Amino acid sequence: THTHTHTQPYPVSRFVGGYVGAVTAAVSIAVSLNAVLGKAKNFSHGTRMIVQRFIPFPAVATASVINVLLMRRHELYEGVDVFEEDGKVVGTSLVAAKRAVGDTAITRAVLPAPILLLPPIIMPWFEKMAFLKKWPRLHLPIQAIVCTACFGFALPVSIALFPQVSEVAVADLEPELQRATSRTTLFYNKGL
Repeated sequence: THTHTHTQPYPVSRFVGGYVGAVTAAVSIAVSLNAVLGKAKNFSHGTRMIVQRFIPFPAVATASVINVLLMRRHELYEGVDVFEEDGKVVGTSLVAAKRAVGDTAITRAVLPAPILLLPPIIMPWFEKMAFLKKWPRLHLPIQAIVCTACFGFALPVSIALFPQVSEVAVADLEPELQRATSRTTLFYNKGL
């Protein structure tokens, strides 16, 4: 139940900033990588097509990380609640905030990997099959099924990378928190 240091809702400007930052990053990276790929003279047409299928991943992963940092940057300055096993809040920690935001950023970077990396590997296999050549209208539904299956795999794996409620050694926390508890371990909510 402990996610942020205050219970007020996020201001709309934070959502707008997170969205604009993420979109700007994704578009900038995709356009830049496509420009670099266009200038790469040593790639055959086939190699260029294969590499181009993977360009969305770094763009989306970077956008996801930037979105987390922009949406939760206030936590890096204000901290997040750290609490005992029974839920009693001991205080607010910048150390725990850095870990929470960092873990969430890694989760968000990993989440699109299977979704954006596996279909470009799997779909060429399907595209070589006789039934897809005979019925090309099945390409989109098959691609949707492959992407959905990859997402179904990716979501639980990426969320499970770090526990929702994470532990932190009291010795690693700020001195005032170390003095405020006799416990050796406290907890914080990683957030999503």
